[in-house]
Amino acid sequence: MAGTATDSSTGTITAEMARWAAGLKYEDIPESAVREARRFLLDSLGCALGGYAQEDVEIALEVLDEIGGEGPGTVIGSGAKMDVVSAALANALMVRVMDYNDIYWQQDPSHPSDIIPAAMACAERTGKGGRELIVGIILGHEFEMRLCEAAIPGIRERGWHHATLTAFVSPIVASRLLDLPWEQIQHAVGISASRHATLGAVTAGKLTMMKNTVDPMATQSGVLAALLAEKGYTGPEHVIEGKEGIVHCLGPEWDLDVLTDGLGESWRIERCGMKAFPTEALTHTPISAVLDLILGNDLSADEVAKVRIRSTARSADILADPSKYDPRSKETADHSLPYVIAAAIADRQVTPLQFTQAKIMDPKIRAQLQKVEVIADPEIEKVFPALQRADVEVDTTDGRTFSTRLDFPKGDPRNPLSDSEIEAKFDALAAPVMSSSAAARLKDAVWNLETLDSVTELMELAQSDR
Repeated sequence: MAGTATDSSTGTITAEMARWAAGLKYEDIPESAVREARRFLLDSLGCALGGYAQEDVEIALEVLDEIGGEGPGTVIGSGAKMDVVSAALANALMVRVMDYNDIYWQQDPSHPSDIIPAAMACAERTGKGGRELIVGIILGHEFEMRLCEAAIPGIRERGWHHATLTAFVSPIVASRLLDLPWEQIQHAVGISASRHATLGAVTAGKLTMMKNTVDPMATQSGVLAALLAEKGYTGPEHVIEGKEGIVHCLGPEWDLDVLTDGLGESWRIERCGMKAFPTEALTHTPISAVLDLILGNDLSADEVAKVRIRSTARSADILADPSKYDPRSKETADHSLPYVIAAAIADRQVTPLQFTQAKIMDPKIRAQLQKVEVIADPEIEKVFPALQRADVEVDTTDGRTFSTRLDFPKGDPRNPLSDSEIEAKFDALAAPVMSSSAAARLKDAVWNLETLDSVTELMELAQSDR
């Protein structure tokens, strides 16, 4: 284990993280990272507008209407005003619920944009503008992605969900947007992280609405912790490397130096990916490969006899267990490699349209499920996560075989979505709830975010007008 620190609270890892977060200025961030912050914000707002109409969100908003209070936080879609803790949860759930927002996978997976709503809510509370929101987005991606790299292997391999890591990062983002000094940021981290470990059960086997809710709840936890710290509440400073901290409890091996080495020398947000498909991240390379073969050879579903996918052991374990061959809900379907490949064969696309209840039970798609075989390949395991390789073979009913290998999917930083592709994704997600003119105004505000004087102005542009 690397990176041990002294017992003094000023020498702990959370102290170093908090000091850097408190001192980071917009002027310190290069334009390349600012550009990525704008792009991830637009992508996240599109996902949130698409998520606004999902059943999970409808239920959550009903509950928050009952238990939440009035406040400065604006809810995406409805434009309702709520306390910032409730607004952060509501907006983070909208961003996350379709499993269509950003993805980073290095030891552990994560979706750093789940934390953006913490920055939004706290920026509204303090009257911040676009530049400070950019700082918050940068901080969330920086520390979430570093935490993903720190555990070897990742905590997901030990049975814990990455929302456990978000609970360390969301209080940093919330605290910074509340203008807290580093000492209070450190306490906020301790408050949130010490009470929010998340079981991996939420993404194992048959999946439920909690699959997309635990990370938004960790974002909510960070906002609450920041508010407590603002009033003087204290939390354990040694929550990472100290006695019964995360390293002690979730061992065995950690590279703690990665959490703070080179802060400000490079920017993790430039290494994060976006999703071209509304599905679990490890399905993306196989989907891309199958679509290449189906479309490139103009194969109909009736012509496909078998699809063999060679991928990582975790793909076979998480995405192809028996429950994934009989998906009955959106949550299971978008984490089912057999289902998403069946949809690609039958519909020749994998979009949000493939995850309605009617589509999940569509006989044409379900007829393809048993054609899909997922094989754990130790050679592919060796190159993961540097490469997200998939080897795919498609056998046809007339005896032909087509094959391809892809090392990373569309949306990966090595094959990124263009600005126009992000806009197209945004437009498709926003169209059911927002007119084209309203969508254009919101996009313009995001692309010129650093000139915006008020985050509330941005949030008010993110309202449904349909």
